[in-house]
Amino acid sequence: MRANNTATTFTPGPAANTVRAVDGRVHTVPDGWVLVPPGDAALTRRVRAAGESWSVAEKRGRKVFSRGVWAPGTTVERVKAELEAERSTDAYARRREADAGRREKAQAEYVEEFWLAVRAFLNFHTDHAELADRLARAVADHATPVGSGTVARTKRIPVEQRAEAAVIAWLRHQTTAYDSMVIPRVKGKRREVRRMLARRSVELLGRYRRGEPISESCPLYRALKAPASGAA
Repeated sequence: MRANNTATTFTPGPAANTVRAVDGRVHTVPDGWVLVPPGDAALTRRVRAAGESWSVAEKRGRKVFSRGVWAPGTTVERVKAELEAERSTDAYARRREADAGRREKAQAEYVEEFWLAVRAFLNFHTDHAELADRLARAVADHATPVGSGTVARTKRIPVEQRAEAAVIAWLRHQTTAYDSMVIPRVKGKRREVRRMLARRSVELLGRYRRGEPISESCPLYRALKAPASGAA
């Protein structure tokens, strides 16, 4: 069975060369069509604009992942040839270089903005200013890389909230036993554990904000003095 839509979105079908429509019906990919895998946004965009195509996406949890685009092989080959010719020009190379420069500049500016937001959230007493700088840098270095998938990369919430969430996440992984905990696979249990650990982290931060003396046995002190490691 063949869908008639010019541009339609499906989920993967039960067998190779099949897709499933929103209404549950299974369609076989037309003869002569090929799958354009995800990864080349320009190719995908132009193939979709060139005529009939079937986009395939799959939802995993809260995220939707592209599985590629089916389109006539002749269309795909033509678009590929056009793109290859365009990408071989000096003008394209200069444009790519300029685009990369802009992205690097924007990323550097965001890292600094995020570091300042983290530093403001920490609000440590002046006695612990050096540790505040180290903690802010550790959190920013982990959370801000492009493609890291951390809360720092979302734009759904203000940067101040991103900074707070990133600090709590870093503390959860670096100053608690969260990563080695055996948490029952019960709905809501992991969220409950995270909330409990978050409260402990807030209490720990409070000691630094009040300027209390900190011993070398403090988990945050130890984490900042130890070699850098990541957090999820």
